[in-house]
Amino acid sequence: MYEAHFGVPMCGAVLNCVNIRLNAPTVAFLLSHSQSSVIMVDQEFFTLAEDSLRLMEEKAGSSFKRPLLIVIGDHTCAPESLNRALSKGAIEYEDFLATGDPNYPWQPPADEWQSIALGYTSGTTASPKGVVLHHRGAYIMALSNPLIWGMQDGAVYLWTLPMFHCNGWCFPWSLAVLSGTSICLRQVTAKEVYSMIAKYKVTHFCAAPVVLNAIVNAPKEDTILPLPHTVHVMTAGAAPPPSVLFSMNQKGFRVAHTYGLSETYGPSTVCAWKPEWDSLPPETQAKLNARQGVRYTGMEQLDVIDTQTGKPVPADGKTAGEIVFRGNMVMKGYLKNPEANKETFAGGWFHSGDIAVKHPDNYIEIKDRSKDVIISGGENISSVEVENVVYHHPAVLEASVVARPDERWQESPCAFVTLKSDYEKHDQNKLAQDIMKFCREKLPAYWVPKSVVFGPLPKTATGKIQKHILRTKAKEMGPVPRSRL
Repeated sequence: MYEAHFGVPMCGAVLNCVNIRLNAPTVAFLLSHSQSSVIMVDQEFFTLAEDSLRLMEEKAGSSFKRPLLIVIGDHTCAPESLNRALSKGAIEYEDFLATGDPNYPWQPPADEWQSIALGYTSGTTASPKGVVLHHRGAYIMALSNPLIWGMQDGAVYLWTLPMFHCNGWCFPWSLAVLSGTSICLRQVTAKEVYSMIAKYKVTHFCAAPVVLNAIVNAPKEDTILPLPHTVHVMTAGAAPPPSVLFSMNQKGFRVAHTYGLSETYGPSTVCAWKPEWDSLPPETQAKLNARQGVRYTGMEQLDVIDTQTGKPVPADGKTAGEIVFRGNMVMKGYLKNPEANKETFAGGWFHSGDIAVKHPDNYIEIKDRSKDVIISGGENISSVEVENVVYHHPAVLEASVVARPDERWQESPCAFVTLKSDYEKHDQNKLAQDIMKFCREKLPAYWVPKSVVFGPLPKTATGKIQKHILRTKAKEMGPVPRSRL
């Protein structure tokens, strides 16, 4: 995958990194929509590729043109899967490379606005859209990452972030700039992360808040605390609870909180640390660092605008608006989707769909996704702020709050919770009541979850909680009867 991030653009082609956790029908749709002509697949996932191609052929019939299939072997996987792929007509990756020309006269793209990559928006929304990125944006992002993070030459980077997510936030190219070392994992667990830090002296890794949560809650025997050296972590993908940031810092990790979207090459804002924060209590530091911050070096403009007037909201930390971007680190557009492009780029801005406030220091702070705001009795409730309180309950490992129909208030908050292992055998009815009581002490009465559901939370491959699935579950539960404040 890392080599493909160089070889594919160098031959003038476009990268399309596919999420390997999707099912065959979805992968078939993406491959067909993108008109992929060459497929490179790890031997572990060959069956997924094979099933996807079969579905494509069934749909296309006689017009189907089978893509060139290249299988990447790995000695850590069972040899049967590689042999099966080869028997089906796939070419082994090393054999494919042997057919190349080592003296190939590579030339830079004639136009820096040429497409370099295509990625599909993650499954937190119902229907993925093809995001087309260009060489210029990737170049600027690759240089912005080390500047923002203070990465040095020879950085040792652990790949907990999948490369199929925004091309690994452009870090394949950033690491090349730094002559860095890539450490790859087949499965991300807290134990493996700690093990790689000890074995390879990892200096940096990127991870969604859900991964950080697993790290801070790992059993003692799976950790190597205290850390042998400082490890820098960049987190994005969802708003991290201040409690998780606090715990990470207490364990010796230095967390840079960033925010962005597939449409902005990944992170495009950073909560830049201010020297005056050093003297503040750790809890206050964590709360400040939980904000989404200021624009990346390579992003031209960032603002929070009123959704009705299109004008910037005041920097008062209270007035909510939509986050918008403009600049070279914004996508070219959605593939074959002019209607979505028209809506997304209305008024000359890229509209994120995220609701935020702007503080007096001009740092932005996300309050919710526009579609995740809960409207109860005509009043807006930030699901993110409710989640931050739920996360502080000692029994809670993970939490997500969505709207559930309510007979009296139309909607009320419903908390989906994964318990820490020590609490899994406790009485769930009593725990639910205790969580609601805990929230009642810290939130306005109408913000308190009226229902609590326990169990694992559905996530994308990058660790984002799939709220659309939880919203469906909450709707299927039916309305909360006679809910009272």
